[in-house]
Amino acid sequence: MADVPLLVVSEYSSSERRITPSWTITQLKAKLEPVTGIPPSSQRLSLKPTAKENIPIEAADEDNTHLFNFPLSAYAELHIVDTRPAGAKPNFTDTSGVDKYIMPEEEYEKKSDSVLAWKKAEKLGRFNPDAPSLEKAKLDAIAQEIAKRGIEVGKRCRVGGDDSRRGEIKYVGDVKEIPGLGGWVGVQLDEPVGKNDGSLGDSRYWGQKSSLKHGVFVRPERVEVGDWPALDDLGDMEEI
Repeated sequence: MADVPLLVVSEYSSSERRITPSWTITQLKAKLEPVTGIPPSSQRLSLKPTAKENIPIEAADEDNTHLFNFPLSAYAELHIVDTRPAGAKPNFTDTSGVDKYIMPEEEYEKKSDSVLAWKKAEKLGRFNPDAPSLEKAKLDAIAQEIAKRGIEVGKRCRVGGDDSRRGEIKYVGDVKEIPGLGGWVGVQLDEPVGKNDGSLGDSRYWGQKSSLKHGVFVRPERVEVGDWPALDDLGDMEEI
């Protein structure tokens, strides 16, 4: 009998394989082990000739039961389930124990086809001779924006023009956990609608640890300093 192409599907892999109908179930399981990584004794097989059918490939005597006894059809799905307990299954996605090659820094710097070589050629980043002056100009612009807006620790403000995001400025300066130049403004919002509790990573910029997220770090242009008292949610309710 001619071989039949099937789609072999398991938890770890999916591939097209040609199956010989004269094989026994035992022979099939042995041939599937190097494909799926599942030992024959832990394989549970089923055939899906159509989307609705799911036919178990099993028998009391698998050593003498041949595959031509099952409705093999071209490109039907052959599913293999690993019956081993979760703790006994290999984790093929965990690469923590795989040795990795790390190129020495001095060797990397000698390469002519690297990102580093391209940056050097294009005079980008730290290789730009004007980089120090450009960075200073940006820092000066941020400082001017902070001064122009009257941003100081202790002042009331609202964030992003959103009247519901009122609060108090608690921090002005660099935030090492956020990439880019300094000039961040830390605001403790009146309501717990922020992103943090005044800390980022291992650094605390104000306040004490809390499960409520009142804190946000924003750029100066998003901060509007003024007499923004805390909103009284009950202020508009009529007396009962």
